[in-house]
Amino acid sequence: MLKPDSYSTGDQRLEMIPFLPENYHRVLEVGCGEGAFSRNLSQTSERWGVELDDTVAEKAKPLFYRVLVGKYEQVMQDLPDDYFDLVICNDVIEHMEDHDFFLKSVKTKMKTGGTLVASIPNIRYLKVLFELMVKKDWRYRPHGTLYTGHLRFFTRKSLLRTLSEHGFKIRKFKGINRAGRTFLTFIPVALLLVLTLGYYRDSLYVQYGFAAEK
Repeated sequence: MLKPDSYSTGDQRLEMIPFLPENYHRVLEVGCGEGAFSRNLSQTSERWGVELDDTVAEKAKPLFYRVLVGKYEQVMQDLPDDYFDLVICNDVIEHMEDHDFFLKSVKTKMKTGGTLVASIPNIRYLKVLFELMVKKDWRYRPHGTLYTGHLRFFTRKSLLRTLSEHGFKIRKFKGINRAGRTFLTFIPVALLLVLTLGYYRDSLYVQYGFAAEK
């Protein structure tokens, strides 16, 4: 889990609220920032946070039962096993040096029936495909899908397969943060979808959000 140059700590990520389960009591948020998303959660829940930046973590502490400072791999031994019924990872998994290890490990921290809620960039996003297929380029940037700190890349298919391989049951999976619908982009995109019978429909979304059950 790395700290982006454009690190955002105040985004409430309202688009992720529909992925939350109805009932939960013990929450672990990996990459909690200053706790902006935590404000969307049940205020009666016991909330734990993991945050890499110690200055940011200090600001988050009043909103959490406990905030652990460091990478997940550095603090995971301080997290109780079989404890959390909700784990949140908004824009975190793509920063993991070993996402398979993370998914295997965090599952041990979850109760049976617990829910993993996360968002993750879509590498098949139309703008990325255009640069790769038309411009023949793959340029890393200080933010966005090809942010320099992203260590892992996923498509809809590969993300679903990864979750299945780790034994998670998908409860909700949906594209989020759809590309802008300006007049100049609507016609060519619509034409592409028609000509390919919807094959590139998944490329309209910047990210995917999901809720997966242990």
